[in-house]
Amino acid sequence: MQRTRVTNYSEIEHLSQCMCGNNMSVPLLAEAVTVSGMEKETAAVIFLHGLGDSGHGWADTLTGIQLPHVKFICPHAPPIPVTLNMKSMMPAWFDLMGLSPDCQEDEAGIKKAAENIKAIIEHEVKNGIPPHRIMLGGFSQGGALSLYTALTCQHQLAGVVALSCWLPLHKSFPSGSSGQKNIPILQCHGEMDVMIPVHFGAMTAEKLKGIVNPQMITFKTYPGLSHSSSPQEMAAVKDFIEKYLPRI
Repeated sequence: MQRTRVTNYSEIEHLSQCMCGNNMSVPLLAEAVTVSGMEKETAAVIFLHGLGDSGHGWADTLTGIQLPHVKFICPHAPPIPVTLNMKSMMPAWFDLMGLSPDCQEDEAGIKKAAENIKAIIEHEVKNGIPPHRIMLGGFSQGGALSLYTALTCQHQLAGVVALSCWLPLHKSFPSGSSGQKNIPILQCHGEMDVMIPVHFGAMTAEKLKGIVNPQMITFKTYPGLSHSSSPQEMAAVKDFIEKYLPRI
């Protein structure tokens, strides 16, 4: 479930920097890759990588759609044994037993991971970026976690970018939602995705319409695209960020 793009670490290494405030109280921030804005940062996007990847794996791609007032935060998932891959240790936000909608899910792991992402949100709020200027995003498992976190967050966030993913613990919604009905959600999915088939994405979009205002859901599919990103998809992501995190 990794992206296919090769990361040039030398190009993004200089983009990593320490966050202001006490990172030690937010474990995921201690090692996170931060792509800083070119001017005063008035908004933030927290972007979560897929299974087996790292925050570095997306930092260069996000640099390509960078906006001068937006900070991108790309944390790394901790290595854990993943049932789907014969209990192999790999970076994962939570355990995966399978990839079908009816598979058993790691409920405790999903909820713990969501709390860790909410801790990053709270850190940003304490450092001056209000919740309505914070967006969550992610690819595959990271996109799944971004959806779950946003829907259970007590804050009204700016939006969610959900790439090639699904909604974890979908049977717990809409009752499990924090009640934020007007959060914009951009879903993108490759039509040739064999790992997370596009009809899973379509099912997720329909489920989301019963949780938030249906007019806030955008579901885009891309012919020929497998379980990866594309320039066309990232252009849509940039447009979404520009719309919901405008310069102020």
